[in-house]
Amino acid sequence: MQGQVKIVNFPASSVAMLTHYGQPELINETAARFIEWRKTTGYSPVASSQTYGLAPDDPATTPSDEFAFHICGTVTSPIAEDNRFGVVNSDIPAGRCAVLRHQGSHDALTGLAQALYRDWLPGSGEELRDFPLFFHYHNFVHEVAEHELLTDIYLPLK
Repeated sequence: MQGQVKIVNFPASSVAMLTHYGQPELINETAARFIEWRKTTGYSPVASSQTYGLAPDDPATTPSDEFAFHICGTVTSPIAEDNRFGVVNSDIPAGRCAVLRHQGSHDALTGLAQALYRDWLPGSGEELRDFPLFFHYHNFVHEVAEHELLTDIYLPLK
């Protein structure tokens, strides 16, 4: 993994965010609500916006009733927060990040994220910044075959 990890300067990004609370297995239901919000409002269109998932909690170690995951899409201006979907304004701050690109099923993402913490970070000489690991989804399963999915895993660093 060492050769695959790059250090980049991630630019600050304004995002619309919908938080999933509860069982990790039900994240796709929350994602469907976020997609419906995108289609209904016209904010953060998939074709011209970036899509992120912020992971403050590890699904392997966090009790289901305490688990949270933030689904985000970039926006060019603040959104109206009085929407029935629960989508709010937020930001992904600028800063240094380790990034690992994954091609293939999203089922592998948790294991790869854990490997960044367990295998890469201790030998890297880097320190974590106070922001959660996040995913950048470049495409989606309704657009490409599962083995063609591209996802960048970002680990924020000091």
